[in-house]
Amino acid sequence: MAKRIVPGQCWGAIIDVQEFFLSQLDNRAVRSRIETNIKNFARLLGYFQIPVVVTLERPIDDKGLLPKRIKTQLLDGAEIFEKDYFDLTKEKKIGSYIARLKQKQVVVAGCETDVCVLQSCLGLLGLGCEVYVVEDLLFSSSQNVDSAIARMKAEGAVFLTYKTLYYELIEAVEGGHTAKMLETFGPFPEDLSDFAA
Repeated sequence: MAKRIVPGQCWGAIIDVQEFFLSQLDNRAVRSRIETNIKNFARLLGYFQIPVVVTLERPIDDKGLLPKRIKTQLLDGAEIFEKDYFDLTKEKKIGSYIARLKQKQVVVAGCETDVCVLQSCLGLLGLGCEVYVVEDLLFSSSQNVDSAIARMKAEGAVFLTYKTLYYELIEAVEGGHTAKMLETFGPFPEDLSDFAA
């Protein structure tokens, strides 16, 4: 049964947001929207001091680094790892880091929806994590990722939008956080798409 996302009990995963994968998106507008949305995701997690795991698929020389506009939003609570496996939980360094966090909720964004995101979500679910996938922060070179999404849902991953995450985090913290959030982030952007594959 899905629970509410609680800032002190969760961590974020930004999976393989690298030049190689971004360059496969259909047009500049889609790419710009994805980068902006993931940048805002990193900033939002930082605001709530939620730890972030960033993965970069090897070889880095071919696939690239995390875009600077996203990296600048990561705070000290972010750890960047290189990986050889599609499933981030198969990497010993990442697995050890996740175990040390002792937080069972994870909020996931990145690519590719039908490969690394799918495999990582299955791995995280296998570790007993509550997995929340932000659907408008996912992308893939494949046009149809419906079966991957259906599989993640069938295995227990909960899908939500960035807007839902934004307001759920505000709701989770008492004491006038809404006004402070609006002051920091402004009103929720009306033009943020509800879904990007």
